[in-house]
Amino acid sequence: MGTTRKHPAPGAETVREPARNVPVAGAYDVVVAGGGMAGVAAAVAAARNGASVCLLERMCALGGLATLGNVTVWLPICDGRGRQVIAGLPEELLKLSVADLPRDNPAADFRGVPACWLPGGDTDERLRTRYSASFNPASYLLSLERLVLDAGVRLLYDTRVCAVHTARNRITHLIIENKSGRTALASACVIDATGDADVCFLAGEETESLDTNVLCGWYYHFDGNNLHLHQLSNRYSPEAAKEDATGPFFRGDDAAHVTGHITATRDMIRAQLDELRRRLPERDIQPVMAPSIACFRMTRRLCGTFSLGARHAHEWFDDAIGLTGDWRQAGPVYAIPWRTIAAVKTRNLAAAGRCISDDTTAWDVMRAIPGCTVTGTAAGTAAALAARDARGDLASLRVADLQDALRAQGALISPGLVTPCQTPAGR
Repeated sequence: MGTTRKHPAPGAETVREPARNVPVAGAYDVVVAGGGMAGVAAAVAAARNGASVCLLERMCALGGLATLGNVTVWLPICDGRGRQVIAGLPEELLKLSVADLPRDNPAADFRGVPACWLPGGDTDERLRTRYSASFNPASYLLSLERLVLDAGVRLLYDTRVCAVHTARNRITHLIIENKSGRTALASACVIDATGDADVCFLAGEETESLDTNVLCGWYYHFDGNNLHLHQLSNRYSPEAAKEDATGPFFRGDDAAHVTGHITATRDMIRAQLDELRRRLPERDIQPVMAPSIACFRMTRRLCGTFSLGARHAHEWFDDAIGLTGDWRQAGPVYAIPWRTIAAVKTRNLAAAGRCISDDTTAWDVMRAIPGCTVTGTAAGTAAALAARDARGDLASLRVADLQDALRAQGALISPGLVTPCQTPAGR
C-alpha cells in the first residue's frame, strides 16, 4: 500500500550545499540580464557605443511579452496630439517589428506604420492617428535575434541569474546557471532588464513587489481561413490595485504564484476555445501560439531615489534621459529622469523596462514597449559610457554627457516636447 509524503513548508527544512569555486566564464563591459524589449534595447545601445556586451535570457527567444507573450502592439511613440516624442533606437525597433509585413491583416491585427507617420505624411492626420504598429510575434523574435547578433552582442539563452557577487558597492560578478553549469560573468556595468528587478533584489537594493496581477494570456486561433488574435485578460486596475480588478491575484516573485498564473490562464484559453467551437461548429478552430511565459503586468520594481508618478506628467527634469507619451490617452508626456533607472546602493547597476523606479500611478504607462525601449536605450548607452570613461561607475557619470550621446543617436530629449500641447480647435 502506498504512502503519502507531506512536503515541508518553505523554510521548514534545509540542506547544506558544500562551498565551491565558481569558474569565471567571461568578462564584459556590460552584462544585460533579461532579453525582453528593454534588454534588447540596452544590449544593442551598449554595443553600438563600443562596449563588449553579454545578454542573458532565460527563455529561448528575445522580445519577452512582445513575442513570447503575443502582446503584439507597439504602442504609440507620439503624444496623441500630433507630436512624436520618441525616436532613435526605439523608433528603429518599432519599424523593425513590421519590416517584413507586406500589407495589413486586420483579422490577425498585423498593422504597419500609419502612412501619416511616414516621411512626408499628412500632419493633420497625425492629430487623429497615433504612431504605433501591430506585428507578427514570430517574425519579430527572429528579427530581434538577428539585430542583437549583428550588433556584436554575445547572447546566452536558457540562462538565469541566480546570485551576484559584490564588493565596494559594486557588482563584480553575476552568478549564472545554464547547460554549462554554474559559472560567473565579470562585468564593469550591469543592467537589470528582467522585468522583475531580480538583479536589483539580489544586490540588496530596496524593491517593491505587488500581488495584484490578474490572469492574462494573448493567443491566436486559426479557423481554416484566417488567423485571429485574442487579447484575453481579466479586468485589471491601471493603478495595480485589487479594487476594480477581477481576481484571482498573483505576484511575480513567487514560484507557486507564477505557475498558478500560467496554468489558470491556460484554463481560460481552453474555455474560450471550447466556446468558439460550440458557436462555430462548421469551423476548424485551432489554437496557434499560446503564450509561453507568464503574462504579468506589474511585479517587482526598483525603489530608486525618485519614483515617477502620474503627477509628473508634463514636468521637465534636468536629468531626463528620454520621453514617453501615455498609450492610454492623448496628451500626457513624461520626462523620464536618470534617477528612475539608477540603482541607489550599487554604483554600477541600472534598471530598464517595467522594473524601473515608478509608483503605481505611472507603472502602467512605463511597463509598455515604448517606455521599456527608452529606458533600455538610456541604460545601455550609460553603461557603455561608464565602462569606457569611469571604470563602470554609473554613479559618477555626468548626465549631461549621457544626454548628449542619446541626442546624437536620435533621442528626443527636449523640455518643449514635455509641455502640454494645445490641439487646434475642432481637432
